[in-house]
Amino acid sequence: MIAYYIKRILIMSLLSSMITACASPNLPPIKMVPKVDLPKFMGDWYVIAAIPTMIETESYNAVESYQLDKDGSIATTFTFNQGSLDGKLKTYKPRGFVVENSGNALWDMQFIWPIKAEYIIAYLNEDYTQTIIARNKRDFVWLMARTPTISDTEYRESIALIAKLGYDLSLLRKVPHNQNKHQ
Repeated sequence: MIAYYIKRILIMSLLSSMITACASPNLPPIKMVPKVDLPKFMGDWYVIAAIPTMIETESYNAVESYQLDKDGSIATTFTFNQGSLDGKLKTYKPRGFVVENSGNALWDMQFIWPIKAEYIIAYLNEDYTQTIIARNKRDFVWLMARTPTISDTEYRESIALIAKLGYDLSLLRKVPHNQNKHQ
């Protein structure tokens, strides 16, 4: 029963993204970072802000966690509280597949077989503490960090980068985090 609802949400999300893609101006492809050290990229990433998918529009305490498996795929666990800082815990487990010859910066993320969604690492700072994940459709974007908060200056700089990628910042949602929960 739960699988049915997840499939239904993802299908609606895909249809929504197709409509968004048709309505958006024709923008150049998003540039990926040149190289990603996958083992260094693995671990927990707190979602600081996002243009969210349908399943995460009311997410709080959102964390995306990556683990590199022996076969080269990436076991992903996405958790968040639904609707409030202490809302019901939601967990999703998509799988990432690194696209060959992409410097490990382009992944196909699979929530339901056989559908894979584009996942572009468009920004990654030198010490692997902040990243921006984007899509060429400019429908979804995620600003993530290794900590549940970043400074106001870092936030403004990251949002400016997201705008330069061609995203509509009016759709961006800052994701609240309960600081006590992450300690």
